[in-house]
Amino acid sequence: MNTLRTAMLLAAMTALFMGIGYLIGGSGGMVIALLIAAGTNLFSYWNADKMVLSMNRAVEVDEKNAPEYYAIVQTLAKRAGLPMPKTYLIDNPQPNAFATGRNPENAAVAASTGLLERLNHEEVAAVMAHELAHVQHRDTLTMTIVATLAGAISMLGNFAFFFGGNRDNNNPFGFVGVLVAMLVAPFAAMIVQMAVSRTREYAADRRGAEICGNPLWLASALDKIARGAEQIPNEDAERNPAMAHLFIINPLHGERMDSLFSTHPNTENRIAALREMARGMAGPPQASRRQASPPPIQPEEPSAGPWGKPAEPEPTQPKPNPWGRNPTGPRNVRSKGPWS
Repeated sequence: MNTLRTAMLLAAMTALFMGIGYLIGGSGGMVIALLIAAGTNLFSYWNADKMVLSMNRAVEVDEKNAPEYYAIVQTLAKRAGLPMPKTYLIDNPQPNAFATGRNPENAAVAASTGLLERLNHEEVAAVMAHELAHVQHRDTLTMTIVATLAGAISMLGNFAFFFGGNRDNNNPFGFVGVLVAMLVAPFAAMIVQMAVSRTREYAADRRGAEICGNPLWLASALDKIARGAEQIPNEDAERNPAMAHLFIINPLHGERMDSLFSTHPNTENRIAALREMARGMAGPPQASRRQASPPPIQPEEPSAGPWGKPAEPEPTQPKPNPWGRNPTGPRNVRSKGPWS
């Protein structure tokens, strides 16, 4: 059903794209729009992950420079039956995370430094399980293609302003067609884009809770991330708002409406759904927690903080800094997590 709904939404986006081309340039404009839509889809299919990661200045990490974060993703991927995705870290104080990639074999997950510093071990595991659920459902490819098409439709709307009034462009609707292309079409594209994102967040919440084993972990994480997103701006996301719907919580400052114009469902509604899911689990709460907390996800040794100190590296050998491979890396980073 999810696949059918996605196919219908993508078909609607392509048809909308072609319709704008027809309004601007008649049958010839429609053909050109179809070719542009096909090229946009093809480009997004092969380059979506690289594009999103580059926009957020993400740095790849591994078991050497981020051992506990990497281990969480590795354990959850095994539990979900997924290949190990590439794991990235974003130097950003706003707690947030996203997943990208055209399929599970070419997937990537990314978490911000703010997420690893503000959330405890179980909450981080729940967030990364949510992102792996997007990978498993193949949401990342769909949402990126829709975002790219929505941006292209808005671009065509701008073209209508410059070329729509030309009498030689074979425009069958004249000024009315130009007005529709300029205003109505980008608005409709935005609605479709947001509908794709919002319907999939609830499904990823449920599957993510199943992967990590405890819906309450994700409910707590969503509450912390939402409050952090309200207080801490994400400058990279503000510069590229078309990618905002990929994050687990809307990273755009001040965007909190649960309305037709929000890329994410209301956080309180998501938390309520997760709590209801937890209540529906069999057995007493404590037994459920013990059953839902598999040993591999838990820290092996107690520590002063949620991340602890990895046991493998010798104390005299500091872990490599992942920001050393990033020419635009942070200045004076004082990390509390495993990437230090």
